[in-house]
Amino acid sequence: MKQKFLRVIADLRFAIIILLLISVCSIIGTVIEQDQSIQTYKLNYPLVNQVFGFLSWDIIIKFGLDHVYKTWWFLSLILVFGISLITCTFLQQVPSVKIARRCQFLRIPNQFSRLKVSTLLNNFSLSKILTRLKQSEYSIFQQKNIIYCYKGLVGRIAPIVVHFSMILILAGTIIGALFGFKAQEIIPKTETFHIQNILNNGQLTIIPNISTRVNDFWITYNKQKTISQFYSDISVLNDQGKEIKRTTSFVNSPLIYNGIYYYQTDWNLIGLRFHSSNQIFEYPLINLLSNQNKVWLTWIPTNKTFNEGFIGIIDNLQGYCSIYNDTGLFLGNIELNETLSLNEPISLLEIISSTGLQVKTDPGIPIIYTGFFFLMISTLISYITYSQVWIIQEGKTIFVGGNTTRAIFEFELEFFKFIK
Repeated sequence: MKQKFLRVIADLRFAIIILLLISVCSIIGTVIEQDQSIQTYKLNYPLVNQVFGFLSWDIIIKFGLDHVYKTWWFLSLILVFGISLITCTFLQQVPSVKIARRCQFLRIPNQFSRLKVSTLLNNFSLSKILTRLKQSEYSIFQQKNIIYCYKGLVGRIAPIVVHFSMILILAGTIIGALFGFKAQEIIPKTETFHIQNILNNGQLTIIPNISTRVNDFWITYNKQKTISQFYSDISVLNDQGKEIKRTTSFVNSPLIYNGIYYYQTDWNLIGLRFHSSNQIFEYPLINLLSNQNKVWLTWIPTNKTFNEGFIGIIDNLQGYCSIYNDTGLFLGNIELNETLSLNEPISLLEIISSTGLQVKTDPGIPIIYTGFFFLMISTLISYITYSQVWIIQEGKTIFVGGNTTRAIFEFELEFFKFIK
């Protein structure tokens, strides 16, 4: 019963069924937005007018469809598929390689009719055939008048390498789902932060207790006044607050420290700092729009009751702010360290900005990349043809035949060169 059970798990049909189930689950995880808030699912998948007639937010939450790739049933499918690959490797692929290494002599001329290519030679030199086989890098084994030759044995290893690479990819996926995390932090420049705003994490994740400081943040613009790139000057600090690594991070070039990635993802303006009447005032900015065209405004009061003043509007980080009166009349732009005469002269000291950093780690990524590397290697190995040639000499008659795993036409050309 144990052998039958293992044979069922190692069966190709069983593996295909599990792979189809994994594909269906992956499609579900692609169609349904992952790792969103409950309010998002309530809005997009209401209890009335259900999507597809049955899909509502309570079903999504109940069955974990909001985080498909981290559910126990999805990880179980991956685990079963990995066990199937391992079982198939040891029960089928490894024995087939061992068999291929053995000398498989054909002792009866009638057996040559089952080969893909075969012929009968009369009054032909056997030594010439063997010489040409040796020149073609065949390994030759002989028992009296019976000869067996093969080459390209490494091509038989390709299925084992494929299984090994897929097992690595599956293992990396499970490790990443169990031990990885993703967080999103909005940090004003010059501030130090710890990882706190966790968006999602695995069941066995340990959030690292690490301090990080944003030294500076700036934006470069092109000639069309559109954003060219975002930059964040980031430092990683030790327990004593000393800097142990410092990098300028920008889009698609994260800071990497101990497997933790700091990606530049967002930005924001949080305040304006003015100097007026020998005093420094700081006014908060409010973001008006949530789309790509960001605009911030603030109220700059001119009296203690805050009922009179000016409106400051800013939509970029190029170093200036636009000033309007309470009726919307444009009064002018004020640049950094520039003084603008309103009721009282005011100087713009600083535009206080913050950077949005996505902090994440996935310990399974190196394993997954290694798996894909071996998968590419197996593709190259699979192009190596495993060919076999059998020869029986009976008096002046020589029976010659051969088989190959692929490239039959090329093997036929090679075969006829032996007997030409």
